[in-house]
Amino acid sequence: MVGDSLIAIVLFALDALVYSLFVAFPAPGVATPPWYVGLPLAVCLLAVVPFRRKYPLVMAYWILVWTIPYVASGFGDVGLGVAVVSCIALYTVVVYSGRRQAALYTALTLVVILTHQILQYPGDWIVNTVTVVLSLALCWVLGEFVGARRAYQAEVEARLHLLENERHQATRIAVAEERERIARELHDVVAHAVSVIVVHADGASYAVRKDPDLAERAIGTISDTGRSALSELRRLLAILRDDDRDGDHDDEGSRGGGEGARTPQPTAADLVELADRIETAGLTVRLDLDEAIDELPAGVSLGVYRIVQEALTNSLKHAGIGTRAQVRVRWDRGAGRNAEHAGSVHVDVDDDGAGKANPVLAGGSGARARRTADRAPSTSGGNGLIGMRERTNVHDGTLIAGPAPGGGWQVRAELTARLGD
Repeated sequence: MVGDSLIAIVLFALDALVYSLFVAFPAPGVATPPWYVGLPLAVCLLAVVPFRRKYPLVMAYWILVWTIPYVASGFGDVGLGVAVVSCIALYTVVVYSGRRQAALYTALTLVVILTHQILQYPGDWIVNTVTVVLSLALCWVLGEFVGARRAYQAEVEARLHLLENERHQATRIAVAEERERIARELHDVVAHAVSVIVVHADGASYAVRKDPDLAERAIGTISDTGRSALSELRRLLAILRDDDRDGDHDDEGSRGGGEGARTPQPTAADLVELADRIETAGLTVRLDLDEAIDELPAGVSLGVYRIVQEALTNSLKHAGIGTRAQVRVRWDRGAGRNAEHAGSVHVDVDDDGAGKANPVLAGGSGARARRTADRAPSTSGGNGLIGMRERTNVHDGTLIAGPAPGGGWQVRAELTARLGD
């Protein structure tokens, strides 16, 4: 508005200057109206120019209405403001209101100008009208150019804003997925470690008086399990830190767990060590692993480890000491000969429930027993089963977990292995 106000002031100053020159040096055939008539008309004509961007149509038609008394009083012959402000009005309408409104305004303006020229200048009205039409055409073209430029800039800004929103949305989704992954890792680590610690603590409390050596071994297992869990927790918590992950940690982390925070993720090759730890807690584990398990992609290998860990932890918690479990991992690469697909990995974990048969599934026959057996593997379970199901979904796999027909619990997982995982 400051710039438009300056334009209005300059136009009024030019009108006043030209009017003063005509008063000082009268021209033959030109009637000079009184100043108290012409100058107020000029003020009324130019008063809305500062508001032309906010109210383009109001400004344009205001100027068109006041143009009639302005030129009828004869001030149009001794002033330049009406011609310039009419061009400004048309330019403003084209830029801010569009072609349809500009076409209507142009038609009305031409009617007013043509009527004035025919009535006041019957001999020269054709030349004057052509001059006015060319001036208005120039203003229209200029308005079209500026309007197209403004529309282009608005479109670019809108697209940049959309891309920025999409980037923020993608970042939030990535953060949410990473938090879900870390939550699964934390659950697996804590659930496994706490289960082992609780089992050994109970055993140590019973054996502390009768068999001190057994209690000492149990306490040692608790210590080792706790240190291992603490190391993995430090690694996961280091990911959540906002500062430099490779920078210096606090004194406690530097002394006791600095390297633990950088411990690599477990893989399927660590299942032997996992089975040894589980067996020390009282669960007999038999492993049947594929020979090429070390060559699994890192993501699939971690998923296999966590699924087996969760399944054995559940067996230890719910079936108790004396349970026998069998773990089978097979990598079927028959259909994975191309560059991307590396086949399917089948993970089977079974336990006998400490020898307790399931009466619902073990007894009876016929359709009812079959329906019961079909429904049993679809048990939803708690967070552990949810975590296993999410890990299989990440690798486009399937998971079946539930009571086994002969008693105990069974877990069947199939993961799709890709070389980029």
